[in-house]
Amino acid sequence: MITIPQAIESIIKEQPFLTEALAEGLINVSALARKIKPEIDKIIMKDAKQGAIVMALNRLSPQIDFHLNRGIDKMITMLGDIIVRSDLTDYSYKNSNTLIKCHTKVFESLAHYQDTFYTLVRGVHESNLVISSIHANLIEEHFKNEELHLKMENLSAITLKLHESNTQVPGFYYYILKAIAWEGINITEVISTSNEFTVLINDEDVDRAFSALKKLRTKK
Repeated sequence: MITIPQAIESIIKEQPFLTEALAEGLINVSALARKIKPEIDKIIMKDAKQGAIVMALNRLSPQIDFHLNRGIDKMITMLGDIIVRSDLTDYSYKNSNTLIKCHTKVFESLAHYQDTFYTLVRGVHESNLVISSIHANLIEEHFKNEELHLKMENLSAITLKLHESNTQVPGFYYYILKAIAWEGINITEVISTSNEFTVLINDEDVDRAFSALKKLRTKK
């Protein structure tokens, strides 16, 4: 038999922003209880008392706060440099047997340009390339016979230097992405290595995104 607290927990976990707001005490618990009551009734298959839902929500809030912030606060204080690169172009190509050869030619052409931004991420069916727009002609030249799915210009990359233990902290990437999402900023691509995390956004949003990420450290 599913209890009211169990039903509430399953509902809350499906809505990350709601989870965060509840943990920070930003939600009227009584109003939330009224809103989710029909769903709870359906889950437990009987009429749940409003007071019981409120009580369960109040008990759940401290637990959520603990689980969300366990380890994250420490990781945020250990964030390294925040690096911004602007005027980038993003290409998405269908994977092929010749795609890597094209990438190699571009990479060789860029060998003497130390400050150029260039990444290649190969997925199951397609690959994404992000390059400084000043060298976009190299992509146009060497990938001209490849099947282009999408091209986006006027982009910026914000790269966070992470502590080496970041992969052991659940919810850490969510915490970073949430800070950007709450500013209403669209992320066009995410690029990640073991100790670096990069988001690709529109040039016009870079100042707001940088400010949001910088505030993460000052809040802790």
